[in-house]
Amino acid sequence: MTAPASPPPGVYRSRSRVTRDRLALAAAGLALVLLGYLIGRLQGGPDAPAVAAAPSAAPSPVAATASAQPPSEPSPPPTTPAPGGTDAYSVIQAEAASGQQGTQVQETEDTGGGQNVGWIGDGDWLRFDDVDFGDQPATTFVARVAADTDDDGGRMEVHLDSPGNDPAGTLEIKDTGGWQAWISMETEITPTTGRHTVFLTFGRDGDGEFVNVNHVRFAH
Repeated sequence: MTAPASPPPGVYRSRSRVTRDRLALAAAGLALVLLGYLIGRLQGGPDAPAVAAAPSAAPSPVAATASAQPPSEPSPPPTTPAPGGTDAYSVIQAEAASGQQGTQVQETEDTGGGQNVGWIGDGDWLRFDDVDFGDQPATTFVARVAADTDDDGGRMEVHLDSPGNDPAGTLEIKDTGGWQAWISMETEITPTTGRHTVFLTFGRDGDGEFVNVNHVRFAH
């Protein structure tokens, strides 16, 4: 048998060169791919190609209008009105006094019922805070009183802001026929405006109680 003839040396060299060329091209291509990957990573790009997002729907006119409005602010707390004091021209119940000395409260038989202040004697007093006379001067003091005395009775004085001040007016108290025999008595006072603490002081020449008081008020 005849052995096949060996290819000439040039053929092997040609095939070897082709193989080397192909390997070099493959390596170069792989190097380009790796280089592109590294550049993308350094630039912060995604690992995978981004998928184009679907176009978003246009906002509705209602939504656009709502978003254009500024955020609502919390409502301020309701304002509390300043205290108005006690109206000097209203009926001021004697038992509602802010302070007192020497008096007591009892059920009254006067019209309208309620209570009155009794056991009032010389040196006793009642105090009413923050009485508002307004801008138009008060000129009259009116008191609902009952008295049971056999002598000259006593007096009720109106003092503004301090019991030591001169009286703005003096009401002379006489016997009314009994401790629950009620009448309204009045006297003139110094014209008074603005807000004051009102003191009602009681005095007499003798001892013992001489008057009960249900309520008072002022008038123009």
